[in-house]
Amino acid sequence: QVHLVESGGGLVQAGESLRLSCVASGEDFNIRRMGWYRQAPGKQREMVAVISSGGKTSYAYAVKGRFTIGRDNAENSIYLQMNSVNTEDTAAYFCHIEYGVGPGDAQYDEWGQGTQVTVSS
Repeated sequence: QVHLVESGGGLVQAGESLRLSCVASGEDFNIRRMGWYRQAPGKQREMVAVISSGGKTSYAYAVKGRFTIGRDNAENSIYLQMNSVNTEDTAAYFCHIEYGVGPGDAQYDEWGQGTQVTVSS
């Protein structure tokens, strides 16, 4: 089983920057895709940005041009660079991984515990 640990959340002012990190640990797994999702109070969880093992990225319209997702395959980690944040970015941010295990490449996915990002005006 893969375990995800997120870090980097906190309180920032509108217009500032913040960087989130997520590290995946476990044995003998192959990452297919990792990404960041967020959930604000009273709202559904939504995709923020995802990146495939080959480096293909996809962003939510609301963050395109402000947020950047990157990866370090050697460290099994991803980051989310958040620039020009605004109050609508306030949410719990969750790391997510899709991975394969074993000769048959059985597919699994896992969520992190989440890290809170609060943007003040």
